[in-house]
Amino acid sequence: MGLISEVLLLPFAPVRGSAWVIRQVLSEAERLYYDPAAVRAELAQLEERLEAGEIDEEEFDRLEDELLDRLEIGLGGGAGTGEGTAW
Repeated sequence: MGLISEVLLLPFAPVRGSAWVIRQVLSEAERLYYDPAAVRAELAQLEERLEAGEIDEEEFDRLEDELLDRLEIGLGGGAGTGEGTAW
């Protein structure tokens, strides 16, 4: 950007800075959400809940499908790229 545009946009600097922070937080949250190690740990906990009788087979299958979808996205490298976000 040129000097004149920087001077003219100076009043909007806090808004631009806030938007950058929000993008960074969202990116990190997506990275953690799709982290394969975290998803595998959740799958192990889910299996323990099934074996303990806390959930039934139908609930297990539904939650397992969601976790496997997350794992597939995480292993595919799509996490943290902004896919599915408005940024």
